[in-house]
Amino acid sequence: MTVICRLDDGPLRFNALRRAVNGITQRMLSITVRRLERDGLISRAVEPAVPPRVEYALTERGRSLHRVLAELVAWTEENLDEIRRDRERYDDAARAEELLAFPA
Repeated sequence: MTVICRLDDGPLRFNALRRAVNGITQRMLSITVRRLERDGLISRAVEPAVPPRVEYALTERGRSLHRVLAELVAWTEENLDEIRRDRERYDDAARAEELLAFPA
């Protein structure tokens, strides 16, 4: 998901993409871009140079996935406060049940 989101602003070379996807190893990014290319979500363009310049970009299918991901992120941001409140309520109730089941 992160690679798809980072490529939405435009094509990136491998190292720029690696910097944009904070915390990913070179090996994991290599595996990820290969899988995304295989699925037709990103394209890989090689410019003949020494060393070769490789650039990754979203395909039309990748852009359509990004639109869905953007909606998911927007939904999450809109509902995050309520989700946090529900989690706290749930956790408080679970702790209360645990105290009743195993009194000190």
